[in-house]
Amino acid sequence: MTPQLQQAIRLLQLSSLELQAEIQEVLETNPLLDVEEDFVFDDNASEQQDDQAADEPVTPDITQLEHADIPEDLPVDSKWEDTFDSQPSGVMSSTHQSSEPGIERENQDDSSDSLQEHLLWQMRLTHFSETEQTIATVIIDSVSDDGYLKISLEEIQQSLGDGYDEVEEDEIEAVLHRIQHFDPVGVAARDLRECLLIQLNLYESRIEHVELLTELIDKHLDTLAKRDYAQIKRALKVNEEQLTELVQAIQLLNPRPGSQIQIEKTEYIVPDVYTRRLNGKWLLSLNPDNAPRLQIADHYAQLINRADNSSENVYLKNNLQEARWFLKSLQSRNETLLKVTEAIVEKQKDFLNFGEEAMKPLVLADIASEVEMHESTISRVTTRKYIHTPRGIFELKYFFSSHVSTDTGGECSATAIRAIIKKLVAAEIPRKPLSDSKIADILGDQGINVARRTIAKYRESLAIPPSNERKRLV
Repeated sequence: MTPQLQQAIRLLQLSSLELQAEIQEVLETNPLLDVEEDFVFDDNASEQQDDQAADEPVTPDITQLEHADIPEDLPVDSKWEDTFDSQPSGVMSSTHQSSEPGIERENQDDSSDSLQEHLLWQMRLTHFSETEQTIATVIIDSVSDDGYLKISLEEIQQSLGDGYDEVEEDEIEAVLHRIQHFDPVGVAARDLRECLLIQLNLYESRIEHVELLTELIDKHLDTLAKRDYAQIKRALKVNEEQLTELVQAIQLLNPRPGSQIQIEKTEYIVPDVYTRRLNGKWLLSLNPDNAPRLQIADHYAQLINRADNSSENVYLKNNLQEARWFLKSLQSRNETLLKVTEAIVEKQKDFLNFGEEAMKPLVLADIASEVEMHESTISRVTTRKYIHTPRGIFELKYFFSSHVSTDTGGECSATAIRAIIKKLVAAEIPRKPLSDSKIADILGDQGINVARRTIAKYRESLAIPPSNERKRLV
């Protein structure tokens, strides 16, 4: 492949955040590229342009290239370095080095503590002896992310090392009980039963029927997990209304206390394309904030007019050529992205108008044929590229799905079937949840022939448990 084709393909498969980093790197290493500082995106001006061009095809607003000619092709299977010497030693290279390792969002929060750090902070505020602090540290280090203790008291005793041979398990358990009442309450519990009982003990003054709740958690937790309510009612000698109250009280407790301490950083999704409806048509526009508008730096471009072959002039000419190719590749990326997105939106207008249940079957080959591109190109364009719609932000891959035949000879997409299943489960009676066979029968009545196994597969992909696990009193 030629260097320009390699670059075009690489830019095409970059996500919006990766593209921003790529542009920043090019700006720092190539003095011939500059940002149009006077460019300000105006929402009102954009809306006026949309009003005027509602009936015209939308084209991306891309910075025009300089008038100088660009060579048609570079040698096949070559690299930029084979043709352009863009970084000669000692010439203008130190001025444009990056002082930062990457681009970070201004509102990114790096101050969050892990669960272990949160527990250690409380340990230091607690009156512990030196030996107890050592024991507490080992216990805290052995707590999993969901808040449970992963090792036994015997293993903790062995982990203390030399000098703590006289420490008994009773002393370790005493320290463990104190940690279990740290925030969040129930942390470092050895199982779900112990975790819930610790929390119940703390909140017993606010909860009714504490004795029954304690017995339910202590002796019948496994039966409750199986949703065998009849056996629990016989064992506790309660009616259905009382059992419902007990289950509601248990639902107030936290089975995973460690989850309260969130250490995962927020992952931002930046849409590449915006779509909105105007005068009955769906209009598309590229996100202007994804990349700055680039231009050839006039100051350096004027220096190239000197007719000498100095190393500085050769360096500027090489960078000018690279800058033009980068602008052309960037323009090609944006045009391809917009063209493919327009084809997808045209195919899935019913989804935008009516929701998931109106999603049509669509595969990569359909769009590839529509825009006259290869399927691999469509795959690159739709991977990690997002579109902002009135219904939310979706990856372009989301609009592709397989199909199921209907009684009328038509087709229904897998996405639409999942939406119907989700809707049916949300509306079902909790005491009598719908089985996979019943859902298949309901879809069959609507003319959609789906096997029970297929329903089970779609249900699992939606993280919906089977009917016996969905059965509940409340």
